[in-house]
Amino acid sequence: MRLPPPVPSRYGTTESNEGNGPGMSWTGVEPYGDDLYTEPDGDPDTLSNLGPLTPLAGIWEGAGGADQHPELGGVEHNTFEERIELEPIDRQTNGPQLFYGLRYHTHIVKPGEAETFHDQVGYWLWEPANSTVTLTLGIPRGQVLLAGGTAEPDATEFEVRASLGSEVYGILSNPYLDRAFRTLSYRMTVNVHPDGTWSYEEEGVLEIPDRTEPFSHIDRNTLTPIGPPCPNPLALAATADTGGSLGIGDLRHESRTFP
Repeated sequence: MRLPPPVPSRYGTTESNEGNGPGMSWTGVEPYGDDLYTEPDGDPDTLSNLGPLTPLAGIWEGAGGADQHPELGGVEHNTFEERIELEPIDRQTNGPQLFYGLRYHTHIVKPGEAETFHDQVGYWLWEPANSTVTLTLGIPRGQVLLAGGTAEPDATEFEVRASLGSEVYGILSNPYLDRAFRTLSYRMTVNVHPDGTWSYEEEGVLEIPDRTEPFSHIDRNTLTPIGPPCPNPLALAATADTGGSLGIGDLRHESRTFP
């Protein structure tokens, strides 16, 4: 992947994101040829085809989250508790392009509080033919983004990025948020650990009118499994049709310990 020009902002420039940027196109290999319409058959069992996303499937909790965000005159640091559900969806196609994915919902609170601190929904997608991971993200403060990156199918660490102004992996915000806390770039790094947990660090680089330099809004946490994923609808239907079991769930997560 080639690096695009830096992202323009009132600070001058910010560090660019690998593989995408204002006016740039994704430069990963596209092995689909000229046929835009023929769809592949794919596999009904999503859990067997998630590549590096496989260890993320299921229900998770993490009580040691750390958040760094801007406040008037400085920086505020918070701890948080997180629950995230990542459930397999049926295979998806755009003509010859094939995705396997997880639909997720993240809910975060501060310790001892009931009020939502952060809520987020979206999809993690794996594109086997292109070795690409895609993250869609939507939050109820009027912001969405699409981030992407490349990874090997057995990778235990991968990263996705998005940048303001990109037409492929980009960021959109409501008018107020764009004026007051403009997100110039986004990065999320995922690490899968041998003990069955996984962790992430995400960074949103913000342009704020009362700051002379970009601000890095950073969140990180480690997630512990509390429940297995439910097989996707097509996999369940295939199991019912054959009268047998696809071995989904228990075998794939036999190394995990659930409360």
